[in-house]
Amino acid sequence: MLTENWTMTDPRDLRWIVRMAQEAEDAGFDMVMISDHVLLGPSAGDQGRMANPRDYAMPGNQDPATPWPTSLLLLAAIAAATTRIRLGAIALIAPLRHPLILAKDLATLDLLGEGRLVIQPTVSWHRDEYRALGVPFEKRGAILDEQLEIWQRVWAPSPASFHGEHFAFDDVYLDPKPYRAAGPPMWFGGASLSDRVLSRLVQYGSGYHPLGRPKEDDVAKLRTGLAAAGRTIAEIEMVGGTRVEFPDSNTVAPLPEALAGIPALMEMGFTTFCIKPSIFIDERADHARFCNEVMQRVSDLTN
Repeated sequence: MLTENWTMTDPRDLRWIVRMAQEAEDAGFDMVMISDHVLLGPSAGDQGRMANPRDYAMPGNQDPATPWPTSLLLLAAIAAATTRIRLGAIALIAPLRHPLILAKDLATLDLLGEGRLVIQPTVSWHRDEYRALGVPFEKRGAILDEQLEIWQRVWAPSPASFHGEHFAFDDVYLDPKPYRAAGPPMWFGGASLSDRVLSRLVQYGSGYHPLGRPKEDDVAKLRTGLAAAGRTIAEIEMVGGTRVEFPDSNTVAPLPEALAGIPALMEMGFTTFCIKPSIFIDERADHARFCNEVMQRVSDLTN
């Protein structure tokens, strides 16, 4: 996770984020992930600010002044500076953008990365953000559902038409198409596996990335929902995370304890694991060493 690392790097030095991606690729990491907000409002921290500023940004725990660089632009820079590592546009708040513009941006980024892009469309949680951009917060789920169908249509051979509650167009030609005919792989997730999220995942998804610690009940629900649609969980990339308790509000967390949870997640079927460097290190000069240490420790745990 390359965003949310501002305790170890200057948020205005975005070239350093690109360098972090290069170091992760050199160490053997599979993906770099960039999260998303267009802006934050006063209620961003109304659930109480994170006790340790190195922790994950979660709904309602953020300083409204938290920097959030434009995710797709930053991923484009990373795509140009790397050759192998996957590019994750994770928690991409799609309803805040027009679906045709976003379809074009995603297709272009997928071409630039030669098929390395993965996206996780979401509706997010921050009402202030929707209000400022003039998008109805209560309609965000329905908007996303239309967007997903629109992307499928406009990434297919042109022309495409669509008539829905929120968007309508006839005979549009959107080119160039994404690198892959079906478009970038899509992950879905959330704090829990709601029926709506399950429906999107079954219809469009290639990955399941829950927020926080995965729940056994959600994995079982996913398995059942996929089977009902003629799919299997083997088709889904299962994405877990690394979570720890900080010793105090001013100290980094110990890496071994975070990685120790991976075998239990693997027993649940998870195969991909996320980590945020600034939880474990404060100095950006330590990042390359940290990446190599993570890879070695995970290899020792899983082989």
